[in-house]
This record gives sequence, C-alpha cells and structure tokens, in this order.
Amino acid sequence: MSQAPDLQRQWADAFGANPDRRRWAGSFGSDAERYDRARPHYPDALIARIVAGSPGRDFLDVGCGTGIASRQFIAAGCSVLGVDVDARMADVARAAGLEVEVAAFEEWDPAGRTFDAIVSAQTWHWIDPVAGAAKAAHALAPAGRLAVFWNVGRPSPEIAEAFGEVYRRTMPHLPYLHSGGRSALDAYSSGFARATDGIRQTKAFGEPEQWRYEWERSYTRDEWLDQVSTHGDHRQFPAPKLEEILAGIGAAIDSGGGTFTMGYTAVAITATRRLRPMNACRVDT
Repeated sequence: MSQAPDLQRQWADAFGANPDRRRWAGSFGSDAERYDRARPHYPDALIARIVAGSPGRDFLDVGCGTGIASRQFIAAGCSVLGVDVDARMADVARAAGLEVEVAAFEEWDPAGRTFDAIVSAQTWHWIDPVAGAAKAAHALAPAGRLAVFWNVGRPSPEIAEAFGEVYRRTMPHLPYLHSGGRSALDAYSSGFARATDGIRQTKAFGEPEQWRYEWERSYTRDEWLDQVSTHGDHRQFPAPKLEEILAGIGAAIDSGGGTFTMGYTAVAITATRRLRPMNACRVDT
C-alpha cells in the first residue's frame, strides 16, 4: 500500500500533470493514420448519455485528434466542430469530413460561437484543468454540458503480469509500467481529480459528476502492438527500446494463443454550465 502514492505520482507525471509532459500532446501527428486506426472507440452508452444530457446537438470536440469520438457523436445526430493543437491530426480528421480548427484550446478563440456541449476524449490531461474549464464555460450555452472522458485499460491479471514482466526487464527505471497496466484505473484517479477540481474552480458549473462504463475489446497480436506504438510515453522511447518492448509484448501474446481481451473502463467527468455563472474565472480571448 505504501507504493500506491508513488505509482500514482509516476503515472501523473507521465500523463500530463507535469507541464513538461504537455509537449507530448503535439507529437501524435507524426503517425496520425496509425493513431486513427489503432485507438479504441468509446462505448455507445456513454456517447448516448452525453447527447441525451445536452440541451442541443451542436458540439465542440476539444483535442479531437483524428476524429475518433467526433465521428461517434456525428453518428448520434450531432454537428461537431473539432479543435486540435496538431495540424497533422487535424488533416486526418478533415479527410474524414470533419471541420477542425488548429489551436491549443486554452488559446482558441470561439469568436462569439456557443455550443450545446463541449467534449474531450482522451485529451483533457494535456490541457490546463482550470483554464480549460474556464474556456469551456465561455463557449458553452447556458445549461450546456462539459464532458471530458477517457478509456482506461483493465487487463486481466494474467495479461498484466505478462506485460509487466516485459516492462520490468526493458524499462526498469520506469516503475509505473511494471504492473502491466493493472493499476492504471487507480493511477488515473489523480487526473480525474484534477479535471473535477478545475471545473469546480470556475464556479460556472454545477457539481461535477463521474460516469463509468465498463466494456471490452478483443485484440490480435498485431492490433495491440499497433496501439502500443501510439501511447504518448512510448513515443518518447528510443526506437531500439520500443522495438524491444514490442517484441516482448508480441511474444507474450503469442504464448497465450495470439489474441487476448482487454477490459476497459470509460470514465467521464461531466458538469452542466450554470444559467448564471457565479463569479466565473476570467477568460482572455
């Protein structure tokens, strides 16, 4: 139990709490097509609940990337404008028919536009939680919904141990990887807390809620290795080290029959904009 806070801090540093890590947000576009192909979608029940809980269907997708979540909202009957810091990711989204503006969200100008919902899938940890929530409040219609959400992997104990052994061998100096993802949900809790606190600090929203949906997806060896190559921390590893990791994980999957099922928990932090914000944080535009 004494190791849990250290592990949480290591995950937080790797996934956005450390401002130096936020530069990673602009690195995914170097392999945008792989990202679009390999990253998982989000459970339909979560998408439907966000749509049903919004006053209309005019959505803004913050950190839309290649448009994975945007396309799900469009399929649910919404119109979606994307904002992303990486022009290369935006180009892939545009090729799929999405409208995307390139900017860091904290600096993006809504130009007088307001939206019924602002969503952010797998991205909010790259955004300052207070400035981001304040910008969202500025661009939301009264009673509009802010919903930021993540897929967090829940590998089986057997898969977690097999993957953890690879990381212990190849990356002994990065203990947060050594559980093979088994403790990812607990470790992500610090990010959920930052998102919740940022929303509260604006005083422009009602009390944030946390929604959770469990789901699962089966992967072949090649499908999983494709996704691992898109992980933000892994993209910072030297190419030979990443190849060693991928070879080890591939061998672990092969030893289990070549396929496995990954459990996921989709976690959303969400709140509605007050009809009359109470001394909301100032937003410079």
